[in-house]
Amino acid sequence: MTEDEEASDRPAGEQARSKSQIKREMLALQKLGERLAGLRPDVLAGIPLQEGLRVALEDARRIVAHGARRRQMQLIGKLMRSADAHAIRAALERIDSPGREQTRRLHHIEQWRTRLLEQGPEALTAFLAEYPRADRQHLRQLLRRARHEEEHSLPPESSRKLFRYIREVADDCEADEAG
Repeated sequence: MTEDEEASDRPAGEQARSKSQIKREMLALQKLGERLAGLRPDVLAGIPLQEGLRVALEDARRIVAHGARRRQMQLIGKLMRSADAHAIRAALERIDSPGREQTRRLHHIEQWRTRLLEQGPEALTAFLAEYPRADRQHLRQLLRRARHEEEHSLPPESSRKLFRYIREVADDCEADEAG
């Protein structure tokens, strides 16, 4: 079959894929399969998978020999070609989302603690404007102790307490907004 005949067999608007492109797509599916193989069974249960792929993933957990595991991953990659990769990626995204949100939230709290320790009264005023239910006196006390510990190279006990207090205030504020 010539190239012109192959082009006429393809649906309208579909371009020919190179061997390299096909290989990249297959390797991406194999990587997705490897990610699935690394998930806990309870997490994996919530992902829409074909039965053959699910069995292959369970087998992959038991295989420890390097060569055998590599062959099993290739099999998983092959099975992934017939699976709904978009649905699997969407399910993995839902699984990853809470972790990202938690990380973002903790970074926000850490930024407030750093800002409060470095910028002093201006940052305290800004924090109290954002979180009006926070106890100004308790915050000042924690800040004073945390600075003292930092200046005297003591363990950061008050700095940790400050972090916990900021987290509690943020949690209370989020609970009020949600409820």
